[in-house]
Amino acid sequence: MRELNVVISGFDHYEGVDVNPAYEVPKSIAEQGLGAPSGADDPLNDVHVTIHAVQLPVSFTKAWPQLKETIEATNPDIIIATGLKHSARSVMLERCATNLMDAERPDADNVIQRRKPIDPNGPAAYWTRLPLRSILQDFTDDSIAASLSSDAGTFVCNSLFYNLLNWTATQDRVLGGFVSFPPVRPAGSAQHGLPLEQQVEAGRDVVREAIRYYLKPSSSDILIA
Repeated sequence: MRELNVVISGFDHYEGVDVNPAYEVPKSIAEQGLGAPSGADDPLNDVHVTIHAVQLPVSFTKAWPQLKETIEATNPDIIIATGLKHSARSVMLERCATNLMDAERPDADNVIQRRKPIDPNGPAAYWTRLPLRSILQDFTDDSIAASLSSDAGTFVCNSLFYNLLNWTATQDRVLGGFVSFPPVRPAGSAQHGLPLEQQVEAGRDVVREAIRYYLKPSSSDILIA
């Protein structure tokens, strides 16, 4: 049986957020696993997956070094970073990481980064290599509201996403991408967002499809436009 390592990162605290899906989803998946394969012909039947969850500070200078430390300790095949997008009404699959820090509010270190490149010598942007088309199909099958997002903004989420893809570009075969979760909507509430249980299942869908794509890459699974 093949062995695969997956790292799922989230953020440890957002000001004013009581239930943070970017903390709860990675934690739940690491503790509870991916669930049963979809059938006898599912490639997941032939692979043992170890999932490592890591919570990162909402910090421009500390988030990526801490994620990289986990990467170096676990040697993952797939790295999925997650964050919270306050304005989102559904799960957002991020297509692009841009080489820009431009914050209007301070990070956890009380620092405001304004109009600075993340890597002065790096490319303007990177595209995700997660199989977005397959992930969206799973979301449809599971009745999970989701959409594509052009980019992850210019705050810490995008900075982490860019640094991750900047690093994976130097590796032989490591998949990396970013998923933004909406606020957690309590049962019976009229506020925008999704229940936590749906967001955990969405996270599982992302991991499962990333593994299937890793085992059997197909250009038809990629959707960036």
